[in-house]
Amino acid sequence: MHSEIVVWWVFLLVLGSSSGSVFARTRYFNFTVQTTNVTRLCYTKALLTVNGQFPGPTSYVREGDRVVVNVTNLSSYDLTIHWHGVRQLLSCWADGPAFITQCPIKTNQSYVHRFRIVDQRGTLFWHAHQSWLRATIHGAFIILKKNKVGYPFEKPREELPPLIIGEWWNANTEDIIAQALVQGGGYNISDAITINGQPGDLYNCSSDGTVVYNVSQGDTILLRLINAGMNFHFFFAIANHNLTVVEADAEYTEPYQTDVVVLAPGQTTNVLLTANNSVGRYYMAVSVFSPPNITLVPYPNVSATAILAYDNVSAASSTPALPSFPAANDTSYVNNFFSSLRGQNYSRGFYYYKVPQKVDIDLLHTVGYSLQPCPSGQTCQGPNGTLIRSSISNITFVTPQLSILQAYYGNGNGNNSVYTTDFPDVPIFEYNYTGINLANKVALPGTRVRVIPFNSTVQVVYQDTATLFFESHPIHLHGQNFYIVGMGTGTFNASRDTPSFNLVNPVSRNTVSVPYGGWAAVRFQAVNPGINSTRSSQVSL
Repeated sequence: MHSEIVVWWVFLLVLGSSSGSVFARTRYFNFTVQTTNVTRLCYTKALLTVNGQFPGPTSYVREGDRVVVNVTNLSSYDLTIHWHGVRQLLSCWADGPAFITQCPIKTNQSYVHRFRIVDQRGTLFWHAHQSWLRATIHGAFIILKKNKVGYPFEKPREELPPLIIGEWWNANTEDIIAQALVQGGGYNISDAITINGQPGDLYNCSSDGTVVYNVSQGDTILLRLINAGMNFHFFFAIANHNLTVVEADAEYTEPYQTDVVVLAPGQTTNVLLTANNSVGRYYMAVSVFSPPNITLVPYPNVSATAILAYDNVSAASSTPALPSFPAANDTSYVNNFFSSLRGQNYSRGFYYYKVPQKVDIDLLHTVGYSLQPCPSGQTCQGPNGTLIRSSISNITFVTPQLSILQAYYGNGNGNNSVYTTDFPDVPIFEYNYTGINLANKVALPGTRVRVIPFNSTVQVVYQDTATLFFESHPIHLHGQNFYIVGMGTGTFNASRDTPSFNLVNPVSRNTVSVPYGGWAAVRFQAVNPGINSTRSSQVSL
């Protein structure tokens, strides 16, 4: 059973100076959230979509552009749209986290997002940010580099459409999460993994919709990968082809060659592939990485597939070969993949700020599960009849009735009844976080924030815990990126582990995968005034 870390760690930054505006084009988009009948796995259901598309439309902008998106909600659910990974400098109210930067958009109402693309280029995505609505409400957000500016890697001859990894449920996903929240246990896993909304050839009733990518033999090709799934890390590979990672979360990396790419929920990765094989058809496939015991955390074990088809190959040719994947619980492969990624040199001008060498604010946040008493008259599925919830540093997030940003500005200095400013720098209860048979399973409910002075340098160590069982937690920072300076297994020890941090060329991302039974350290400079937050990119319990 996966579970979202529903505690929001909110940065309330003291306002500082803003960056100057530059001439740019304004891009306009209209998003209408509506119900559309969609058929998968021989099953037709009313699906929440944007503009009738599943996945939703791909939005192309260019670095420096201004973006205006009018979102109209014709669904029966209140919702928001989040621009996952966009650097929202002085526009945090446009970012979309529900009850953090804005209240949800009511049925038959609209909200206009206005923001600027500042010193970013690459692959991101947008998605609904309320309950499980993002299961079907999501789409690619592509930031093109400035004209006449080159890549820091081999120039691709062609670019394929984005490849979005997702999940499909025959049932209504809002019913699934509602049941899980009431019962306090696991949720019903998805009926299929998807590539661009299609399960592919290995699923029943799916071959007619299998996505086909056409390429020319000998070409070097750019492929944009997006994990828009609700919960799982995914492996991605193409049979008989190597891949070279050149970008992660819209930040360039040093080229890294691999057979299999790993994407945590919410992560994006650009790869180069060279069509240097025999003319033919090759499966592009996605498989689950899930290290906990499958009896604890069930997962869909049939791969989603698309087809890489060379020009002039017959669609009736032999069945494509499948790529090989690591085992579903191969933590060594996943840890090695993430720790092998390196950023480009800062002097090349790709990053918004340097790797912080010194730290003003040093934080340790545990991520994991907690138990709460079962409400009277209710049957709960957690251990000993409890509710399973999740927390950061023993705090479980309580959704306010008003957005935190609105509460702050509506009350001047932020003194109000909506939130408190006492989110702890270290866990409320300190213990051996990766020990066996942990006694500490307590979490306190609250809506707490941490105030960060503008331009401070911040280090956060995210520590997985053995409470109930280990998980590999993805943690996403809204509004700006961080540098992933260190990762390890076991319980973090500052004196032992800090000297091994990479402060020269760490990868810059908006989402970090906290290792199963381990820790991840990130650093950033608080350059974005407003309400920013960190959260798990997994789903909520």
